Amino acid sequence: MMNIVLFGPPGAGKGTQAQKLVEKYALRHVSTGDIIRGEIKAGTALGRSVESYIQKGELAPDALVINIIADYLERNCADCPGIIFDGFPRTTVQAEQFDRMLADHNMKVDMMLSLEVPEDELVERLLLRGSTSGRADDANQTVIRNRIHVYNAQTAIVTDYYAAQDKYVAVNGLGAIDEIFARLCDRIDRHL
Repeated sequence: MMNIVLFGPPGAGKGTQAQKLVEKYALRHVSTGDIIRGEIKAGTALGRSVESYIQKGELAPDALVINIIADYLERNCADCPGIIFDGFPRTTVQAEQFDRMLADHNMKVDMMLSLEVPEDELVERLLLRGSTSGRADDANQTVIRNRIHVYNAQTAIVTDYYAAQDKYVAVNGLGAIDEIFARLCDRIDRHL
């Protein structure tokens, strides 16, 4: 079993690359963003409670996100061959609680693959995605830049947590999708 945290700022290509990695390595894909957007679309209490944070480009509170992931793992990942966690953990508090949560299931994070992409490229990618996806948080440059600012201020430091465990791997996130995928596979294959 291999558990990977796929990390990077909004627009780095985590979702695209996660899907390709899932196919190649037969892993389960857990996207916090997809789970939360599903809750919002369904109009659940959880969805309503996080919607205001997302509309402003802010992070949902740690306890709320931890509960979402704990619930998902409990319901869906008992017999997974491995998991790619996309968009989680986003804070050091979440990373610490995540390690404890995984340990309760006799699991651990094997590596963090961090897609590194310059800010101007991220903004361009997200505006393009917003024009085709209909996602409101990808259509407004002010919200996008705030999301990147929040990532840099609150989330990027999670790399320090995994670096201290010798699990952090920086990967160049520029180039064609298949080029980036090849870089990610190279790092995973070296780990295996």
